[in-house]
Amino acid sequence: MNVKLTTAVLSLSLLLGAGTAVAQAANGEVKKIDEAAGKITLKHGPIKNLDMDEESMTMVFRVQDPAMLKQVKVGDKVQFEAERATAGITITKMQKSK
Repeated sequence: MNVKLTTAVLSLSLLLGAGTAVAQAANGEVKKIDEAAGKITLKHGPIKNLDMDEESMTMVFRVQDPAMLKQVKVGDKVQFEAERATAGITITKMQKSK
């Protein structure tokens, strides 16, 4: 196997492995929406990729895309993904639970 192909295969496997660790959905309930500030308050369970193991806590999160806030209302159950960003913990994906 040539060096370029080996490097490409190794890089791809590292990228795929890293993506798996990040994409972990957490469950929550919408408690407050602040569209002007681009924030949402959620009561939620563990967020494994952020090393938050508490069963129940309430936090204010920034949202990556303010349009996410228009898709939910107070009381909705949601599934979401969050990541640490320079501006604080930010929700990168969110959808109503089924």
